[in-house]
Amino acid sequence: MNFKPYYAEFLGTFTMVFCGTGAMTINEITGGSVTGVGIGLSWGFIVMAMIYAFGDISGAHFNPAVTLGFAISKKFPWKQVIPYTLIQCLGAIAASALLWYLFPASEWLGATQPSVDPYFPPIKAFILEILLTYFLMIVIINVSTGAKEIGVIAGLAIGGVIMLEAIFAGPMTNASMNPARSLGPALISGHLEHLWLYLLAPCIGAILAVWSCRLVKGKNCCD
Repeated sequence: MNFKPYYAEFLGTFTMVFCGTGAMTINEITGGSVTGVGIGLSWGFIVMAMIYAFGDISGAHFNPAVTLGFAISKKFPWKQVIPYTLIQCLGAIAASALLWYLFPASEWLGATQPSVDPYFPPIKAFILEILLTYFLMIVIINVSTGAKEIGVIAGLAIGGVIMLEAIFAGPMTNASMNPARSLGPALISGHLEHLWLYLLAPCIGAILAVWSCRLVKGKNCCD
């Protein structure tokens, strides 16, 4: 059995979550020195870098919702969905545990929470997370193969859309789009409020994106 893809998914997810939620953690404990734009840039660039680093080994999913989307679109074997998901979650948890050790003053460790705005209840955050993941998966499925991502376009396009969504939607939902990314900080920080939202919404968004792609491109979306 080839374990290299699983190692790549663990390392890629670990690095992505450590740098992305690390930017949020440092922003929290320093009173906003990183800024919202800085957080968005951090997420976009680290995702881009990890795609270039591991795309040709594992497909650079780093996200259970993306893995699910690729499986539904027949670009990824179903038998690998659970192992990929487990290793992605382990990578995210390990990254959050290390951040907790490095920055014990942080309450959230980059955990995802809906805005406290009374006009933006959790159901709106749920809908927004579905849409954010939908937009992300539409891009991913059109520039990727599911197994090997080695082109220049894939990294730029995927990293760019994550950067964009993190910048504009971060203040409202923290722009997760990734169940593993939300699970790690939630477990280590103890803030499990609304975790269901961030586990379920990205999966729905990814599924809707695959269906939309089929409507537009037919079999070309899934071959």
